Amino acid sequence: MHKPERQILKDYDLRTTLSRSAILRLFLNNSFALSYADIEQEFTTVFDRVTVYRTLKTFLDKGVIHKVLDDQGGLKYALCSVLCTTREHHHEHVHFKCTKCGQTSCLDDVIIPIVNLPKGFVAGEVNLLIQGTCDRCQ
Repeated sequence: MHKPERQILKDYDLRTTLSRSAILRLFLNNSFALSYADIEQEFTTVFDRVTVYRTLKTFLDKGVIHKVLDDQGGLKYALCSVLCTTREHHHEHVHFKCTKCGQTSCLDDVIIPIVNLPKGFVAGEVNLLIQGTCDRCQ
């Protein structure tokens, strides 16, 4: 079970605002990654696009959420399961996209294997997306 929005915002040294609380609550209420369009659609009559964008950027910068790349080059966002920082995220986990329902989930217990890169190559970010059928669609 997750902490309440106010406590999470406090843990990340963020001021509690209506937009931050509402968008954070949306992440807490969903077990899958959300696209910008998903989030914007949810709050289309409440917040303007700039507010949604700035809130997501703040959450990314502070380590509240992380980016999830999907199979079509799109970007989604998911709540960090551990306390990440403004400098780095502390989780290298696999993401799973269901080909039936289209939802992308974080598989926090599945670690991305170490890849030995050729000499001169330096990894900056590692993403692993597995596609198949999720447990809800089986």
